[in-house]
Amino acid sequence: MSLAKQLGKNEAIRGFLCWLASLYIRLVWGSGRWQVVNAHVPEPFWDQGKPFILAFWHGRLIMMMKCWRRGMPIHMLISHHRDGLLIARTSAHFGISTIAGSTTRGGAGALRALLKMLKSGGCVGITPDGPKGPRMRATDGIVALAKLSGCPIIPATYSASPRRLLNSWDRFLVPKPFGKGVFIWGEPITIPRDASDEDLEGWRLHLETVMNDLCDQADRMVGEPPVPPA
Repeated sequence: MSLAKQLGKNEAIRGFLCWLASLYIRLVWGSGRWQVVNAHVPEPFWDQGKPFILAFWHGRLIMMMKCWRRGMPIHMLISHHRDGLLIARTSAHFGISTIAGSTTRGGAGALRALLKMLKSGGCVGITPDGPKGPRMRATDGIVALAKLSGCPIIPATYSASPRRLLNSWDRFLVPKPFGKGVFIWGEPITIPRDASDEDLEGWRLHLETVMNDLCDQADRMVGEPPVPPA
């Protein structure tokens, strides 16, 4: 077993690493010049307490805690994998709750929990290409959830410069401090209740295209080359 895996299994060390990660996120946010594009999209939902499904790619996860309105509850879907547990612990420092599971692999329980949350008026967040990819390719779980719940999907992303792209399946984007960054919100996508399986596939491809276009736009705005899908 590698040293990293051994350290990751130590509860105290894991908690310390997640605390450090939360401090790094705050440093990047506080030292950078950040702008938000299309902030008018989520604001009416927050103001009126209307639920929606936040969608963003796994590789654009680390700064998404800072695009969410402080004090507004949201539950993020994370995997049972060690990485998912680290994300959950880090997110907790920003008041974000998590639901462990998957919308594709044995995910009936997770789907029920997400539906229950949306029906009760809460928002949920999903990375449609998680937990293991392929990168920037949406699975069908998120559109099925949108159909069953009647809640819209609102895609969002961020980019930053300078940055580091990790050599991982998702090309995880880590912004560096004292740089510039941008958050971009997309328009709500509502899946009809009577959508057929064929229709759902069309909506899945539409969501995937919209999310990738938002990432390309964000990368261009900060002067960085786009990250291609897998």
